[in-house]
Amino acid sequence: MLWLSEVMLQGQDLETFEDLKVELGKRAKQGELFFQMDVKPPYPDTPNDWQDKLEAAFTARQD
Repeated sequence: MLWLSEVMLQGQDLETFEDLKVELGKRAKQGELFFQMDVKPPYPDTPNDWQDKLEAAFTARQD
């Protein structure tokens, strides 16, 4: 299980919500199958529908 808080802690170089989406896509391609959102991303560009966008970024890269 991949936790959002874990991704953000390990990715100290992530500066934007878009960076986070890219990182989630990479993790999915590396074989992660499940993703849990346990915190809200603190980035200034985090949209209101951030959960939907992160889920889409994660599942889109699993093809």
